[in-house]
Amino acid sequence: MATMGLDIGGAETHIVELAKELKRQGHDIAIASNGGVYVQEITSAGIRHYNVPMNKRSAPLMLKSACLLKKIIKIEKPDVVHAHARIPAFICGFLQRGMKFPFVTTAHWVFDTGGALRRLTNWGDKTIAVSDDIREYLIKNYDIPDRDIFVTINGIDTDKFSPNLSGEKVRGEFGIPAGTPVISHVSRLDESRALAARYLIDIAGDVASSIKGAVILIAGGGDVFDELKKKADKVNDSLGYKCIIMTGPRTDINEIVAAGDIFVGVSRAALEAMSAAKPVVVAGNEGYMGVFVPEKLNTGIEGNFCCRGCGEIERESFLNDTVSCLRLSEDEKKKLGAYGRAVVQEHYSVTRMARDAMDAYNAAVRPREIVMSGYYGFGNAGDEAILESVYDNIMRIDSNSRVTVLSKDPETTMRLYNCNAVPRFDPLKIRRAIKRCGVLISGGGSLLQDTTSTRSILYYLTIIRMAERMRKRVILYANGIGPVSKPKNRRLVRKAVERADAVSLRDPDSLRELRAMGVTRDDILVTADPVFMLPEPGSERIDGILADAGVPSGKFIAVSVRPWTGEEEFCRKIAKVCDELSGKYGVNVLMVSMQQQSDEPVGRAIASMMKSKAYILPGGLRPQEIMGVIGKSELVLSMRLHSLIFAARMATPAVGLVYDPKVKAYLELFSMPSAGNLSELDVDGAVGVVSDIMDNLEPIKDSLTKRRDEVLKMAAGNDELLRRFL
Repeated sequence: MATMGLDIGGAETHIVELAKELKRQGHDIAIASNGGVYVQEITSAGIRHYNVPMNKRSAPLMLKSACLLKKIIKIEKPDVVHAHARIPAFICGFLQRGMKFPFVTTAHWVFDTGGALRRLTNWGDKTIAVSDDIREYLIKNYDIPDRDIFVTINGIDTDKFSPNLSGEKVRGEFGIPAGTPVISHVSRLDESRALAARYLIDIAGDVASSIKGAVILIAGGGDVFDELKKKADKVNDSLGYKCIIMTGPRTDINEIVAAGDIFVGVSRAALEAMSAAKPVVVAGNEGYMGVFVPEKLNTGIEGNFCCRGCGEIERESFLNDTVSCLRLSEDEKKKLGAYGRAVVQEHYSVTRMARDAMDAYNAAVRPREIVMSGYYGFGNAGDEAILESVYDNIMRIDSNSRVTVLSKDPETTMRLYNCNAVPRFDPLKIRRAIKRCGVLISGGGSLLQDTTSTRSILYYLTIIRMAERMRKRVILYANGIGPVSKPKNRRLVRKAVERADAVSLRDPDSLRELRAMGVTRDDILVTADPVFMLPEPGSERIDGILADAGVPSGKFIAVSVRPWTGEEEFCRKIAKVCDELSGKYGVNVLMVSMQQQSDEPVGRAIASMMKSKAYILPGGLRPQEIMGVIGKSELVLSMRLHSLIFAARMATPAVGLVYDPKVKAYLELFSMPSAGNLSELDVDGAVGVVSDIMDNLEPIKDSLTKRRDEVLKMAAGNDELLRRFL
């Protein structure tokens, strides 16, 4: 662990308690810091300490610290480096570039994000936030992915901070008579942390006049200690007795807390006082909560008892709360103290704090490397939907996974999905990615088919074979198999399927095709297309997309086509079908492109041939958004497989235009009709098929919904497959 120093402070105590608990659990710990009062405590616990001056934003000192830390890391060879505070994190981040160690940081508070200070901040491979509001701050101000943040607590040693400790030792040390009312306060007395101490000194005279002989016990050192000590001495002189006792830095904080009847402060110190069953007035530089009572539990937890989001300290409220708390009867103090201790025992154990740290360490040390191979980066909405669904499933199962996608357009893939990507036709980068990974996921989609070309099927089989030769696990994930017509290609597919570590298929026809090839393994899962696992998009967003496309409010049908031989005649027939339906049912026609660059020109050609007006769905939409548009339509007329799958996912009736066996197979899976094979499309016949659906929409939708729900359960099998192998 690397931190600025080990003097009095909430973050410093957090580090000490975390290190001691990890040591108790059997881990080996070393701490580098500028030293301080806690060094003896950690070394007594068997934790090594190195002096490194990381406590000042000084270029010479930071350079010296970097040199020292580099030597220490070479000596210690740590499994993980954990930095606390901005300067140590910056130095460790700089060293990590060359030394390649797993790197974790903890955000104990929020930083100034302006100017050069932002560049001085490094949050490591994984970040631990000590409260939910700090987690939100990290996401908002530093764009840290949520999956890389682990939320923890300020763990408190409830045996050390216990109501069984009397406090007599400290009272005797400072000559505080038995029965004297005592307010205790612990904080690092730097300008950024000393506001509550300033207010305590300011109200001391009023407290003393309200409660005779009251003593304010302030523990801690820092850059404003001398200034506050002079003010306290003046107050004491004016009162004629030592009302304010300033102890300076101490390590026996549990004894200081025990000596008080009540405690004033924030964050970790407040929680330690609660653990000791002391009533607490929560007040600090970041705000004022007042006396901690059950009604304030959620506010306290949300802000880690730091008062973030609360109003500023006001003198009168602060004085009244402090005096009234000190005046509580012994029974009232015990009741309030017992509640505070119960809160700490339930929410703030050191065991949980250590567990949270270990989760972050394991995530940084052992990330799972996965390579995804498929028809990705070509702008095809169906395949991009598969990518999004599979990636989301991986992250849901193990957010620590690092996914690299083989993509035609790596930059777009990385931007859209926040994952790594390499060019799918760059052999060196592909080899490097597979060598680094543990698992290759090939699919989903119709990758193993030679209808497109033999070159296509050989590409995917070569990627699979490369992974096998490097002894990587291979998952053929939700694949659609075939058609595979050439005997050699059928033999290659059979061998790849037999050797794979796991195989799932998106439809029964694919299993029949594999059996026809001679595949005999009995552990093949028939699931469903991964797209079924995509969540439904928001209705308002889809309404906005339709409005942008100029589609009038009311009913519409979605038409999804792709380039086809004899395109002009094909377009003319589809235009006639659309005109007939528009006139007969009063519906608008919306052209939906699944692969914009190739599909949109065909859609525009059909629209130009229509007598009624047709609308064009704009490009640049995410797969989920296209799925949402299809979900709003009355019916889908489509030759694109994934527009039919989108329709099934949204329980929207569909009519297929068959150009490939996979389209026919999917229509049969959902008992949806075909308007005919494209090579012999009949306009009147197509209109008749669509009319049968339009005349019976409600019962068909009900039937589709039931079938969709069945397929959703089948699609969950893909998740189970991933869980088993990740």
